[in-house]
Amino acid sequence: MLAVCLLSVLPLLAAALLLWHGTTGKDDAERPESGSATPGGAPHVEAWQLLLALAVVVAVARACGALVSRHLAQPRVVGEMISGIVLGPSVLGLVAPGVYDALFPAALHSYLNLVAQIGLALFMFLIGMEFGDTHHEGAGRTGAAVGIVGVCVSFALGCALGYALYTGYAPDGVGFLPFTLFLGIAMSVTAFPVLARLLMERGMLQSRAGTYAIVGAATADLACWLLLAGLVALLRGGSPLGVLRTLALTAVFFGVMVVLVRPALRRVLERPERRLPDGGVLTLIIPGVLLSAVATELIGIHLIFGAFLFGAICPKTAPALVDARGKLQELVTAVLLPPFFASVGLKTDLLQLGQGGGALWVWAGVALLVAVVGKLAGSAAAAALMSVERVDALRIGVLMNCRGLTELVILTIGLELGVLTPALFTMLVIVTLCATVMTAPLLDLLDRAEARTAPARTKASSVTR
Repeated sequence: MLAVCLLSVLPLLAAALLLWHGTTGKDDAERPESGSATPGGAPHVEAWQLLLALAVVVAVARACGALVSRHLAQPRVVGEMISGIVLGPSVLGLVAPGVYDALFPAALHSYLNLVAQIGLALFMFLIGMEFGDTHHEGAGRTGAAVGIVGVCVSFALGCALGYALYTGYAPDGVGFLPFTLFLGIAMSVTAFPVLARLLMERGMLQSRAGTYAIVGAATADLACWLLLAGLVALLRGGSPLGVLRTLALTAVFFGVMVVLVRPALRRVLERPERRLPDGGVLTLIIPGVLLSAVATELIGIHLIFGAFLFGAICPKTAPALVDARGKLQELVTAVLLPPFFASVGLKTDLLQLGQGGGALWVWAGVALLVAVVGKLAGSAAAAALMSVERVDALRIGVLMNCRGLTELVILTIGLELGVLTPALFTMLVIVTLCATVMTAPLLDLLDRAEARTAPARTKASSVTR
């Protein structure tokens, strides 16, 4: 246990030293105005244009998801993530620019982004509910150690990456501290929803490695959300007094949700037919998610935190909520989440990585190496120190390196806040896709290696007897 503590503390001490050196050696400029464009000042867009774009987005996401699931043995969500790149300037805009401009005119982007924000809020609600389902008996200590060490090592390496990138690639007006902290957070994420679905598809959810990985992912992502909430408060709050005000309001909101809203939800959902029209649980859940998202957005942290918290406090065992959750999950994943992938894809332009002699492609390779070493090696080392067998420890490291949709959400927030340039955003999206895609092949490689060594171990055991 001492080794696990050292593996957690030493990277954080290194990151703190690096951040202190960076802030004393570089002058923080005034932060830029945060927030994304709204459609209020955009040229008029006809309703049919938005509907046509949404229809194409949903259809392409579905097709790409089915393609990678059937032929590449990847989770469906990986194909849906790729569909956003396919529909963006990197593929469709390059191959058929006329079609791209007609289907996604510039005036349409902000409207599509608003639809994406609704889908994102409802998706974060579903993630919040899944976090409440990660109780595995006997896995808490080891899983928590895996998650904490993975975050600490990845955060330290991410801060080192931010230190190296700041001078040449940080946006104008962004201070060293928020830029470097954001890179540290972005490198620390594990895609909890994608990981859970990957484990279910491979039949690993109840395995030892799968159990430790799912608890570790929940621990790591919770830590990252808390760090991100603090960073967003720092960026949006401006002055120290503004940051304190944001943190105080956030604490009040959290208290209200836990002390008042949670018991009220439990009472209503125990007998929904008495208190809701026609027993319609979704008429309670959807407004609750959206209002919680609005509250945290107005407080000064991102809307995803309110939606996530609303899901986390919902009573997971209420039968009415279980049924409503299934209906909502189908709607969100099939219809409302693809616009988010399209919104990411429209902001991702691979041609930007070729500017400046292609240096960003080199940095993309460095960032991928940082991401893999931090998560895979850090988590595997923590599992090994907790007496997990070597093959299972490596499996845990591979699973913890799965980044997926959660990483895209964080990168999008960074772009909205002005912490990332479009070129850096594109680079990190590519890193996210690569780290996610490599998960299934690496697991297959470990399975084959274990199958080859199993007969040798059996033979050695029989000789010993």
